[in-house]
Amino acid sequence: MNAIAKTPLRGLWALTALSLALVALCLIWAAFDTRTFQGIAVWIKPLKFNISFVVLFSTLAFVVARLSPPYGQGRTLTIVVHIMAASMLFEALYITAQAAQGQGSHYNDGTPFHQAMYGLMGIGAVSLVIGVAVIGGLVWRDKAAAFTPLMREAIVVGFGLSFILTMITAGTMSSLPGHFIGDPGPNGAVLPLLGWSASVGDLRAAHFVALHAMQGLPILALGVRGARQSHLWLRLAACLWAALTLGLYVQALAGQPFLRF
Repeated sequence: MNAIAKTPLRGLWALTALSLALVALCLIWAAFDTRTFQGIAVWIKPLKFNISFVVLFSTLAFVVARLSPPYGQGRTLTIVVHIMAASMLFEALYITAQAAQGQGSHYNDGTPFHQAMYGLMGIGAVSLVIGVAVIGGLVWRDKAAAFTPLMREAIVVGFGLSFILTMITAGTMSSLPGHFIGDPGPNGAVLPLLGWSASVGDLRAAHFVALHAMQGLPILALGVRGARQSHLWLRLAACLWAALTLGLYVQALAGQPFLRF
């Protein structure tokens, strides 16, 4: 938190570095701890979450570095980064602690304690996504930020889509007893690396695509810069991204996997 008190940008890079350190620790622990939970190595979940935190906070740091001082060092951003830091620390520590005990963190409501912790995780996740939306709003308002018009639009639309689509997909997952739609069974096929079900519907596919609109559209903007009608291409891509996310969402709700093995 000390780094955040100095500047939000420094805080975001500190959170990125901390997430990287946690990734390394998970890899080290996984090399010596071969226990599984529900058929998956216990350290896979904290590893995946910490990798996602690296991507999230490094993306935000690159964006915030280009804001003008009134916005990049202002009270709004400082408060947002503090809240996101608290949310990330809580989620990372709890998920890691549960993995160390060989227990689940998500959908674990077997005791009042675990019910409370799962509820707090939901609050933390919402806080992180709201933080993304707020930073997207700062980019839109900061006319002195070091962005081209195309990149400004890509960030604002990408961050906005990540907020809206994640609230839909994650909100649905949190209201259900699990992310599967159907019963994959103990030996159900899964996609390599990703771990998504290849036999029944799995809402994590739509959730993943929703989360990464905030990276995908700015990267696309870099690819089409200088092209004729680049803004039109960007808006078309945003529509396709939303359609893909919602298509995967509906597919999962229908009990159909992203890919079937």
